[in-house]
Amino acid sequence: MKFKPFRVLAATALAALLATTSACSETRKDDNTGGGDSGPALVGIAMPTRSLERWNNDGAHLEDLLKKAGYKTSLQYADNKVDQQITQLQNMINDKAKILVIASIDGTALAPVLQQAADKKVKVIAYDRLINQSPNVDYYATFDNYKVGQLQGQFIVSKLGLDGGKGPFNLEPFAGSSDDNNAKFFFAGAWDVLKQYVDSGKLVIPSGKKLASNDDWKTVSINGWKTDAAQAEMDNRLNSFYTGGKKVDVVLSPNDSLALGIAQSLDSHGYKPGADWPLLTGQDADLANTKNILAGKQSMTVWKDTRTLGDQVAKMVDSISKGSTVETNDTKTYNNGVKVVPSYLLPPVVVTKDDVKSKLVDSGFFKASDLGL
Repeated sequence: MKFKPFRVLAATALAALLATTSACSETRKDDNTGGGDSGPALVGIAMPTRSLERWNNDGAHLEDLLKKAGYKTSLQYADNKVDQQITQLQNMINDKAKILVIASIDGTALAPVLQQAADKKVKVIAYDRLINQSPNVDYYATFDNYKVGQLQGQFIVSKLGLDGGKGPFNLEPFAGSSDDNNAKFFFAGAWDVLKQYVDSGKLVIPSGKKLASNDDWKTVSINGWKTDAAQAEMDNRLNSFYTGGKKVDVVLSPNDSLALGIAQSLDSHGYKPGADWPLLTGQDADLANTKNILAGKQSMTVWKDTRTLGDQVAKMVDSISKGSTVETNDTKTYNNGVKVVPSYLLPPVVVTKDDVKSKLVDSGFFKASDLGL
């Protein structure tokens, strides 16, 4: 299994911490975040969908860590349906969950159910996606999402030689789902790097998807992060604006699910890996995309080792359960419209064809056989 080394270490550490504090837990019988006579605390884990590889990995890893540390868990996937996720959360609350870990589908739709949680003193950790418009979000754990976009933008600048005056190049920008708070950070990070080259004419956007500022990111968003929707949009742009031999040189894709659809579109329009293939960014190091990187059909991915995110969230759960201080490293950035949510940010990493083995295989994230290496 991919996660075994991380699971064993994190679960062992958490189990040791729990063992040293079991007596304290027993003295807090009336604290809804403790164990007491009711047995191990129930942690509800709400994930958005099984349709993306990363959420299956995230959910399984976190559940495994918490179970090995002695917690009861309820892991639920909501098929990208907001009403279904709300019902799942209500069921977790009714089942007397002490802590909810939520990767939200719609970051603005959960305020009422989170009020229900708060009324029963249930603590809430937003997992990788900020939950907005609610005072009842206690903590947020994620990666530095603005940095993700910066890394994508800086990669484009470096590979095209834009900082050395090269150009013009044809660019097509894409952004993530309009209901995902992270998507605006990904795009802002990239556009803050690239906009000066768009303004100077070194990057030209034949489709007309030229944004006045990164605040306009929803005009190029792909809702639901859907691969087929990204493919259809790229098909439309190529068919409409790239006739008569005109070629696209670079595509800003915020994540791997979109990049997969974009690559399929490029392939169907006759682009060939090599000098003919545009620069194509991504994020998540999904298996299919990593294979595309090795095949020359994607230029890079920003890897957020979600095992480390699960490890951090497991520590946060344990701290909440013990009543101890929860570790955070950002108390300024993530304002959800009602409050600034104390956050823990993890660093993202660029992966290219040259370092797939050193970063993804040697770390145990993939087996060499998974990638045909």
